[in-house]
Amino acid sequence: MSTSEPPPARPGRKLGPIAATVGTLHRAWLEPTRERYLASGQTLSDLSFHVLLAKSKLSELLRGVGHYPRWEVIHRLAVVLDLPGWPLYRLWRQAALDAGKSRDWVDRSTEGSTAVATTHPGPPLEHGALRLTVREGYLAYAGAFLTGDARDAAVEDAFAILWLSFDEALASPDIRRFSWNLLRATVKARADYRDERPVLGEAAFDTVALREESSAEGQAAQLAESLELFAAISRLPDTQLDVMVLRHMCGYPPQKVSDLLGVSLATVRSAERHACRFLADTLEPPATEGPTP
Repeated sequence: MSTSEPPPARPGRKLGPIAATVGTLHRAWLEPTRERYLASGQTLSDLSFHVLLAKSKLSELLRGVGHYPRWEVIHRLAVVLDLPGWPLYRLWRQAALDAGKSRDWVDRSTEGSTAVATTHPGPPLEHGALRLTVREGYLAYAGAFLTGDARDAAVEDAFAILWLSFDEALASPDIRRFSWNLLRATVKARADYRDERPVLGEAAFDTVALREESSAEGQAAQLAESLELFAAISRLPDTQLDVMVLRHMCGYPPQKVSDLLGVSLATVRSAERHACRFLADTLEPPATEGPTP
């Protein structure tokens, strides 16, 4: 068969989309699991035989419908689809607690299979190398939207999702860009929103400008200006927003931003230029002609 031909269609009913009611943490492990299933060429009948779950229940599981699944079922599914156990377990556990499951339920659900998840071999070497290179920058970016444990968890979850999706990451044009898109989606899914835009206000208390301002009066004035600026920055398109956060809130030079985003230095400079033009038009008062009466 020619490589240009599409793969043969699966027999049976097509798997429906993820339910709109699925939460952010649940979706974090469900999406890469679905992607692995869809890429595997297997059918729900194939999975049903190995996972020991009816096709209708498997369909519900892969759409996020019905009761939150027990780990023993997800573990069997991971074995069949050759998914790494540890990142999947991390994300599954957090989503279970977020869904209102007790820690006792989580522990009972994992009896007999937790050890398999926790003893899974480490991530691919490329994953570890990328993590060492970008983790500090990821934490700085996430800190513009989230604080404390929420910031750290978002970054670790992004790395877990990257591990689950690593074959897809390697096949992408740039693994750094693929990884950054996962980070951005993970962070923004957990940020607070106002007028459908992520809120950066918390980060105003630790900007480069404030750290360089020594007087209390100067910091107060700079804070008010920064809050207005951050509200405008939140309205920027994704790449421009990322560049402005990394450049002007985190203080990174253009080359470092380029390395983190996985885009060219020219793209970084162009995004910053367009963002600055938008912010200038948004924040500067309109010019008036002649003296004010």
